[in-house]
Amino acid sequence: MSSYKELLSQIELLKQQAESQRRSEIASVVADIRAKMQEYGITVADLGSARASRAKGTTVAAKYRHPASGDTWTGRGKMPKWLQAEVGRGKRKEDFLIV
Repeated sequence: MSSYKELLSQIELLKQQAESQRRSEIASVVADIRAKMQEYGITVADLGSARASRAKGTTVAAKYRHPASGDTWTGRGKMPKWLQAEVGRGKRKEDFLIV
């Protein structure tokens, strides 16, 4: 029966072997993908995004407006201070909806 230290040593050796094998297999797969892309004339742009990207910087219409100051809020993110103050005075958030 192996000792605890021997088992830990074996685990470390297996981890190193697994990582080496992984790198070797990845290199082979990447080479195969590149060959197929070249064979079919596929570009990186043809592949598209692997995940759906959210457009940054998009604007959202305001959902709430302060009648006196004209300040607005989309309803996303942290509630603005002007609306927090009004809610604190007993008004409802819905009172400021833009219709």
